Amino acid sequence: MTVLDLARLGSVRTDWSLDEARAVHTAPFSDLLFHAQRVHRTHFAPNRVQVSTLLSVKTGACPEDCKYCPQSVRYETGVEREELLQLDQVVDAARAAKAQGATRFCMGAAYRSPKPKQLAQIKRMVSEVRALGLETCATVGMLTREQACELRDAGLDYYNHNLDTSRDYYGEIVTTRTYDDRLETLQAVRDAGINVCCGGILGMGESEQDRIALLHTLATLPRHPESVPINQLVQVPGTPLHGLARLDPLELVRAIATARLLMPRSYVRLSAGRSDMDDATQALCFLAGANSIFYGDRLLTTPNPGRSQDQQLFERLGLEVERSLPAEG
Repeated sequence: MTVLDLARLGSVRTDWSLDEARAVHTAPFSDLLFHAQRVHRTHFAPNRVQVSTLLSVKTGACPEDCKYCPQSVRYETGVEREELLQLDQVVDAARAAKAQGATRFCMGAAYRSPKPKQLAQIKRMVSEVRALGLETCATVGMLTREQACELRDAGLDYYNHNLDTSRDYYGEIVTTRTYDDRLETLQAVRDAGINVCCGGILGMGESEQDRIALLHTLATLPRHPESVPINQLVQVPGTPLHGLARLDPLELVRAIATARLLMPRSYVRLSAGRSDMDDATQALCFLAGANSIFYGDRLLTTPNPGRSQDQQLFERLGLEVERSLPAEG
């Protein structure tokens, strides 16, 4: 039995070898999509998409040096520093997101790690958003286990903390925190009993092997992330990665199909970069197993397709927005 035959069964494994992950990723394209679609249908409704909304609740002036990020204080990108939003602003945005079909509301703050006063404010946001009947997600930098427990007690359902890329390529993208720092935050979140949202960014000059290694790392965590965002680099003038060669769209589709096969029960989110994708590319991503997106015309500080544009695409593809909260992921 080949690796793809094993993957087609849709069993949840955390013991994938790197060679197995490579064999999945490099399979003939039609075989890869065929098996990914079969596994997807084993665990999910085939024509249903979960929708989240992402709001930047504190923007800019981040001390980190992530080369893709327009919010870093180290780069001149035109992003203005904004203090933490007021509670009522966040609640109003969450209420509007729910009215537009979102089931999860994600709050992002450009912190290296939150200070006690900042965490207290984030906790109030989480509690109020959850009271609206939405799932809550936050991404506010590195966390200790104690901080993660505080967020859990406030009602946080998901915590996003991406690995970005492979361990070997990571130093080319970020130098102000280590790969192990990221893994430690993920473990703190998991230990606190919060669902994990963790993925990466493609198109940052990494090799195919780096993309495979990233997916392998995610698929061999002690427990798969419930949500796996696959981002395509949004090139922002002023950041060091601006001007790179664009990622081949089929490489994005390959990564999504591989994520679906290696992590069959995870929601795979087609995330940043959709504004640079044509409808055919997005359609292939859904065929490959993507079943979650962000609604709204902005993702933190970068553009995203408008809601009406997404609705038109869904209608053309026969996709329905998941209206009830998923049991997990």
